[in-house]
Amino acid sequence: MSKQALILVDIQNDYFAAGKWPLVGAEAAAEKAAQVLKAFRDAGDLVVHIRHEATDADAPFFVAGSEGAQIHPTVGNLSNEPVIVKHHINSFRETDLKAVLDQHGIDKLVIVGSMSHMCTDGIVRAAVDFGYDTTVIHDACATLDLEFNGVKVPAAHVHAAFMAAFAFGYAPVVSAAEFLA
Repeated sequence: MSKQALILVDIQNDYFAAGKWPLVGAEAAAEKAAQVLKAFRDAGDLVVHIRHEATDADAPFFVAGSEGAQIHPTVGNLSNEPVIVKHHINSFRETDLKAVLDQHGIDKLVIVGSMSHMCTDGIVRAAVDFGYDTTVIHDACATLDLEFNGVKVPAAHVHAAFMAAFAFGYAPVVSAAEFLA
């Protein structure tokens, strides 16, 4: 029988309007993540929170010990839910995430969080490489506008490109409503 876990990636205060690195749609994505979180808690499934902390005190956001680096209250962790602190884009790198999942016999992951093009991308690809059956809830993820080589890329396009890449070769990508149905 498959055992699943919800992974909430970097839904932290600095990504919201009052934070140091606000994302487009962070509030709406957090609300969707909270809906999925409630379903996992109600089912008694494992919930793991990922919290990114910068190792450099001059980092633009997620400075260790700051309010901005704390998990956003919309999806705040309960005392029995593991919080994995990471210092790299990939949530598996130099953390005990895989050990926690293995300890609980998890083989299926549902991933929500931020940023779509960075840490969400990193964990999805690594999870699939580790053999986890992985699903991404697209409307429970957020990102920001980017620029490359003089081309401005709106957040909606950044997000869509990464979700399309996941759906093409890595993981099913569904809405919170589809997942919860």
